[in-house]
Amino acid sequence: MTDEFNFDEIINKYRSDPYEYENVLTPHTGRVKFKVQEGDEVEGPSGKWHHRPGTLLYILNRENNPKPMHSYTNGEVSFLREELEGHFVEAGEKIMTLKHPLTKREVIESILQNVLYLFPAPEKAKYFFAVDIQARIDKQSKKAVYIEPGEEIITMSLMKRDTPIYYTGEAGFIHSVYFKPGVSVNQGKALIGVCAKEKMPLIEKVVAHVKAEWS
Repeated sequence: MTDEFNFDEIINKYRSDPYEYENVLTPHTGRVKFKVQEGDEVEGPSGKWHHRPGTLLYILNRENNPKPMHSYTNGEVSFLREELEGHFVEAGEKIMTLKHPLTKREVIESILQNVLYLFPAPEKAKYFFAVDIQARIDKQSKKAVYIEPGEEIITMSLMKRDTPIYYTGEAGFIHSVYFKPGVSVNQGKALIGVCAKEKMPLIEKVVAHVKAEWS
């Protein structure tokens, strides 16, 4: 993402295939009973608080304890391992793929992840901004908050213990936040995206270009 050619190449990639492909993995062992077929449309959670679950994808039965598994996004079932119907599977087994159509905002965020420094979650846990960082965000907005390596930026809440997390990436502004306070984040998933000061013009170019040309 350092010149116009690469930028146009990435834009064209999204224009030709404006989707995100999410593999659905089993959370634990059990016997699978599918509730959708390949090509079916699915919906994610709905309601003000996302209290209504998405489309029922499959039921995972372990020791006569059936657990319904719902879609967490909207889109289409693009791949389904039909041969697993009624069979016992291990935890982490890929059983289907959901094809999610990207919105303009999601396209921008996806492209920006090629430019921003992504700071990952060290453990599967719940995360909150440190008090000082949150106060600066409330006062200035997140995109005006400049952070540097070694600075305490986030608190990790795991098993009722809070642990300070110190920033280890490149200095810059907090551009994107990928976690919600108190909501569990998987290990390795990005918590924030940081933009170095010299990359700000490129970020503005990406946003303006996509907003102008993406239908």
